[in-house]
Amino acid sequence: MTTAVEMASHSQVLMEDKYTVRILTLNRPNQMNALSWNMITRLLQLFLAYKDDPRVKLVILKGQGKAFCAGGDVRPVICDIVQGLGKWRLGADFLSDQYTLNYVMATYSKIQISIMNGIVMGGGAGVSIHGRFRIATEKTVFAMPETELGLFPDVGASYFLSRLPGFFGEYVGLTGARLDGAEMLACGLATHFVPSTRLTALEADLCRVVSNDPDTFSSKILNAYTQHPHLKQHSAYHRHVLDVIDKCFSRRTVEEIISALEREAIQEPDEWISATLRALKKASPASLKISLRSIREGRFQEVGQCLIREYRMVCHVLKGELSKDLVERSLQHRVLITQGVRAVVIDKDRKPKWEPQRLEQVTDNMVDQYFKRMDEEEGWEDLKLPPRINLSSSIIAKL
Repeated sequence: MTTAVEMASHSQVLMEDKYTVRILTLNRPNQMNALSWNMITRLLQLFLAYKDDPRVKLVILKGQGKAFCAGGDVRPVICDIVQGLGKWRLGADFLSDQYTLNYVMATYSKIQISIMNGIVMGGGAGVSIHGRFRIATEKTVFAMPETELGLFPDVGASYFLSRLPGFFGEYVGLTGARLDGAEMLACGLATHFVPSTRLTALEADLCRVVSNDPDTFSSKILNAYTQHPHLKQHSAYHRHVLDVIDKCFSRRTVEEIISALEREAIQEPDEWISATLRALKKASPASLKISLRSIREGRFQEVGQCLIREYRMVCHVLKGELSKDLVERSLQHRVLITQGVRAVVIDKDRKPKWEPQRLEQVTDNMVDQYFKRMDEEEGWEDLKLPPRINLSSSIIAKL
């Protein structure tokens, strides 16, 4: 007998069987396909089943409606956290499953094609960027907006952001900058750009994959459909802006990054620099510092190591003992929420009361605490990722 949970999972992730291709559609269009726990569980179940199924050559992941996926379903997870002492573990369990799914996708031996048509943010990046082929369109809007929420770019973002050219990943991760499809293609977050009007035809051609070499076959089809769009006039990926990004975001600390940008603004006033400074100055100071360190460490770690470290970090954030800034107990909502989530998602006043309020008040020792193992007396354990045997270099280096 099918349970209510299973019915919800099946309705929120639609599955089509097309010969050797499986098409998975995120189906919560009214919530911009935000990932619920049911969706994560279902996706993980399907990806693991397809891994050992010789009939499956290719998995296509897409979203229903105007968004691919706007992130993890934050609100119900956060609201569950403070129903009692230790309830932060519910959020940790949710993220443990999500990070496990990210790892399975990142190390997947079969072809995953992510059709990122529409909004791709936070957890939406986690279920798409780790795939082999990543299709952007003229409707794609990508961002990792976590520092504005009092969090940090996770779902393996310290892995894929740190592998973008120069210091573009630091820029994207710290500012929450929005990228369009052309910019995603240019920096490598997307592998192909296909106009949204051609997606139906592309999908039909991909479903004809019967080759013994689906990787090569899929590449040929995608290359036949892909275009190379021009960057918009004010894009951050133009050479002169990239030079400023590399010059400023290569600095050792957040304070030095901001100071470098301020010097650039004085020498040559520019709206992009002003907008970048505004984004940095409205973000959580603690989030900025742990995010920068996370991306810097990610440059020297494999994807599994990044996810294990990010899990430690997010558990500290959820537990809320290290900083009054990142987590507050809201009597009005009777939930434990991050200042940013309260300001942006719940109250919508966009006036988070960060504490510490200034970057210089966030010490290196405070940042260090987020990267340490948690107290195991409460039964906490590091993230346990499934074993992956004999991974080829092409699988572990998709970016």
